[in-house]
Amino acid sequence: MTSSIVDTAISVAELTAYIQDLLEGDRLLQQIVVAGEVSSLHEHSRGLFFTLCDPYEDAAIQCVVWNSLRSRLAQQPQRGELLIVLGSLRLYPKRGEYRLTVFQAVAIGEGWQALQYQQLRSRLQAEGLFDLERKRPLPPYPQTIAVVTSPTAAAWGDIQRTLARRYPGLHILLSPAIVQGIEAPDSIVEAIEKVNRDGRAEVLILARGGGAVEDLSCFNDERVARAIAQSKIPIITGIGHQRDESLADLVADFSAHTPTAAAETAVPLYSQLVIEHQQRVEALIEVCQRRIDLESKRLEQLETRLKRFPSTSPQLLQATARCQLLKQKLMALDPRAVLQRGYAVVREENDTIVRSSSNLAREQTLKIQLGQGVIKVKIIEILQ
Repeated sequence: MTSSIVDTAISVAELTAYIQDLLEGDRLLQQIVVAGEVSSLHEHSRGLFFTLCDPYEDAAIQCVVWNSLRSRLAQQPQRGELLIVLGSLRLYPKRGEYRLTVFQAVAIGEGWQALQYQQLRSRLQAEGLFDLERKRPLPPYPQTIAVVTSPTAAAWGDIQRTLARRYPGLHILLSPAIVQGIEAPDSIVEAIEKVNRDGRAEVLILARGGGAVEDLSCFNDERVARAIAQSKIPIITGIGHQRDESLADLVADFSAHTPTAAAETAVPLYSQLVIEHQQRVEALIEVCQRRIDLESKRLEQLETRLKRFPSTSPQLLQATARCQLLKQKLMALDPRAVLQRGYAVVREENDTIVRSSSNLAREQTLKIQLGQGVIKVKIIEILQ
């Protein structure tokens, strides 16, 4: 049985060649007129590549106008336009794809999908969903972030790596969703609502990798736009595309061009925070030191003035002793001197100084400032 199947099997190249002969040998497909709406459109060094979609059905065909033919077109394809094109069907064996090579194109009006998009955009804008005044500020130091995307997409991996690199210790929640196709809008809405019901996340990233315009149509869906507007949690969109902003981008509190850029927007750079904290500590120490130096000079001046009055020897001795006592107290206030004697300053993650063990918990992370350097520790046990 297995041997007979192997004997009758043909290679991929043979199958592709057979299909190519069928397509390119069909006289009807050698010069065919097709009507459709232009969606994806991008320039290439060899020509203009675009997608022609059926305005009423879920169907599309890839098209190309080679540079040698572009000057002959009556109408240059524009995204959102309804075109009638004349071309021939070609199959490209290397990718196993077929494409319509366009010889001529004529515009016959604005496409139905483009018209629907403009109408919906105008309606949402009139309702104020794009207004800057309604956009919520992003939390500066979030502890928990939710991500709505496909769990199998590269975007999910990019976001995880970026957040881990920039802000270690962050809690990341995934609310999985379908981000392409007819089921995508409802899936995205459900994922956003799930994050809001959960209540732990302080900010939400809605992301998808790059793709053709027709693949990203779910982010122009009214249901998705309204779910973003109604979210109690600030939303950052990171939809990888090279086109105009989607309705999801316009409604979101912040929009980035890629999932990675969205993750970078959501959290600060931890190494920069450490540097800024060290600068604040050094500035505080410098202020204290300047005050100590100033008071020391003042004491020396008082001491010098007292020495000018020998008849007042007992009073001088008393004042001198008091000056020495005050000087010692001032030196004791020097934070660097305290740390150099082996003491340490214990702070919580939000830099609040720890004064009692009653407010601490096991597994809690603390920062300890030593005489030289800062370390991070985790509580194993609270003795009392």
